[in-house]
Amino acid sequence: MRVDPKRQRDRMVNDQLIARGITDPRVLAAMGELPRHLFVEEAMARQAYLDSPLPIGEGQTISQPYIVALMSELLQVEPGMKVLEIGTGSGYQAAVLAKLGADVHTVERIPKLCASARERLLSMGLFSVHVKQDDGTLGWPSAAPFDRIIVTAGGPEVPPPLVEQLAMGGRLVVPVGGSRRVQRLVLVEKTPQGVLQSEVCPVAFVDLVGKHGW
Repeated sequence: MRVDPKRQRDRMVNDQLIARGITDPRVLAAMGELPRHLFVEEAMARQAYLDSPLPIGEGQTISQPYIVALMSELLQVEPGMKVLEIGTGSGYQAAVLAKLGADVHTVERIPKLCASARERLLSMGLFSVHVKQDDGTLGWPSAAPFDRIIVTAGGPEVPPPLVEQLAMGGRLVVPVGGSRRVQRLVLVEKTPQGVLQSEVCPVAFVDLVGKHGW
């Protein structure tokens, strides 16, 4: 039986995002438009719109749709903003950010994933996404400062270089926790009064590996 990706996306948006409180119309539109099934291995395409993370190879995953939407909404991205993503994976989160009008710089430590994500994003015409292979916990100093930063892997702390590379008034969303199995999603805001942190919810991400990670 043929699967209709558009119908699956509509169901995903309604049942997994809107039903759980995601209200940003631009986030909902971006995720309703992007072909998520093209960001997973072909054998997993029929499961791409399910309410769960999926393996993408190299021990990494694509986050479940709700978490992608939640983190995107927390960022409050406006068109033209410069956004840093740590953990490119298959490129899906970067694609969502690009659809929101961001100039996206994304760092992936695994060469194979980095190369495939770059090819995939270019093939979709998402030319506002810049991909490089490196230790993401160090950020992207030469392109800083960033209006927004998102980390799609969990580490023991908020990496100090990322806070340093965050512009004044910027927002950083990152999973943090003493356990490698469960973290808490943290929103960091850089204000004239200082750096503020607030916890959002419990989450479970793959390890953030690097100098300021595990």
